[in-house]
Amino acid sequence: MPDQKTKQLVILTGASGSGKTTLAKRIATHCAQSVLVQHFDAIEVPSLESMTAVYGSPEEWQRCKTREWILKLAKLPDTRILFEGQSRIEFIVSALKETEISDATILLVDCSDADRVQRLTLTRRQPDLATDQMLKWAAYLRQEAREFGCETLDTSQCSIEDCVDRIASCFQ
Repeated sequence: MPDQKTKQLVILTGASGSGKTTLAKRIATHCAQSVLVQHFDAIEVPSLESMTAVYGSPEEWQRCKTREWILKLAKLPDTRILFEGQSRIEFIVSALKETEISDATILLVDCSDADRVQRLTLTRRQPDLATDQMLKWAAYLRQEAREFGCETLDTSQCSIEDCVDRIASCFQ
């Protein structure tokens, strides 16, 4: 296993439309000198058919890619890192244990179903993502966050500035 890491890592996860990328971009702008921001989607995200053909299922693709990302982050010099992307918390926790990153905070970025549908349909112009399946995925992540004791940032109830302040406080 890798040597014990002392970097600070904050991981934002959540379903599409929750505000993860918006918050990460805001952190990148306001904390560029002190926080390295990485985006899960910087890798090519294949079609569901490709995920299934190569990995057996989209879930297995997500597990493998989450592990690959955390391993990559573990190899970076000790620093403050914000990582954002959709992944099951169970996959994140497992990868963190494997890499022995000791200072990691997982935050679920969430919003109401109505806000998610509006953001995906109107703001992002991706109505194909505003499905019952996406709402079920969001509900699953909420339950998983409760099970793992992860804090939830509700972007329907909290301003972007307040969420950014909360994220930034994880690095202090």
